[in-house]
Amino acid sequence: MEVGKRVWAIAEGYIPGGSTGRGPALSSHETACILNAGDRDAQVRITVFFTDREPAGPYLVSVPKRRTRHVRFNDLRDPEPIPHDTDFASLLESDVPVVVQHTRLDSRQAELALITTVAFPVA
Repeated sequence: MEVGKRVWAIAEGYIPGGSTGRGPALSSHETACILNAGDRDAQVRITVFFTDREPAGPYLVSVPKRRTRHVRFNDLRDPEPIPHDTDFASLLESDVPVVVQHTRLDSRQAELALITTVAFPVA
């Protein structure tokens, strides 16, 4: 049984420029949580869209079969880093069905905010 879709959209994205937390666990970040429940490794292309410029990407990510991978947009570097304090959206395209969930940790204040939602399954 295949679980998921091959194309996912995350219409909301924003990496806060500051953090009050220490270390990677508490730094402000955006994450795409990708589940590959299938029997083949997934090759995922991420394209990032902005309000005032051409898209960035593709960023290439592998998710092994029957595994999950949490991809922090903060860590994407090739072909370019995602700018902080900038609105963006993303499109994830996989060669096998996957499930995508979006999470943000905003630690600009000591009272942390965490949001999460399932991405929009396109196809």
